[in-house]
Amino acid sequence: MRFVLLCGLFAALLSPVYAADWKLVWSDEFDKPGLPDSTKWGYETGFVRNHEKQFYTDRRLENARVENGTLIIEARKEQYKDAEYTAASLTTQGKASWTYGRIEMRAKLPTGRGIWPAFWMLGTGHGKGVKWPDCGEIDIMELVGFHPETVEAHCHTAKYSHAKAKGDRTTVTKPWEDFHIYAAEWFPDRIDFCVDDRKYFTFQNDGSTDGWPFDQPQYLILNTAIGGAWGGQQGIDDSIFPQRYVIDYVRVYRDAAAQKAQ
Repeated sequence: MRFVLLCGLFAALLSPVYAADWKLVWSDEFDKPGLPDSTKWGYETGFVRNHEKQFYTDRRLENARVENGTLIIEARKEQYKDAEYTAASLTTQGKASWTYGRIEMRAKLPTGRGIWPAFWMLGTGHGKGVKWPDCGEIDIMELVGFHPETVEAHCHTAKYSHAKAKGDRTTVTKPWEDFHIYAAEWFPDRIDFCVDDRKYFTFQNDGSTDGWPFDQPQYLILNTAIGGAWGGQQGIDDSIFPQRYVIDYVRVYRDAAAQKAQ
């Protein structure tokens, strides 16, 4: 009997991290060719953050388009305005936000030294009187090109930011060749991060207001940066361009039982 119980416990520890009953509440399956759906996505534009080298463009097919059932975010080496590189950063800010749930993306990632794709979230107070990192940031997936098979997740808060940010990393073999599912499962007491339903990091609610701003809505961002404070630490290899971040879908789920109780 003890052996059976131990085997059952071991199996439970290895089982997928899905909650018992997730209900899909929002998604983009990227099934309509052309520009991304403007009812779901807006754009950051220009030089936005982190001393990055790309100019983020707005509604430019060369940098963001839907084709063959996928969203393509393309980073390019080209002269554009005052920049030598272009890319896109799509956001649901002002269009959709969520508190708690499973947020997932199935994607193939760009690769090469200087590239920096991400799938992440910011609190809706950002830009509306709440400064970063007080608004909270959930980095579901980040990769820098000089570590081409290392995917990372982080949480930034007023208490934990910059070098003190809480996070971890995992190895994904050739993520530029195959699609993988990158997800966060966000609960009132913790946020679990996983790749292909293999959990590799948990950020715990420490009960402090400056350590856990994650009881408020957050919106999504999908972007490819070039260079910058982290992505550019080993320079930029211009021979890699263009690079494509290929996204099959983005989906947001809520726990059906919790949603019904609200």
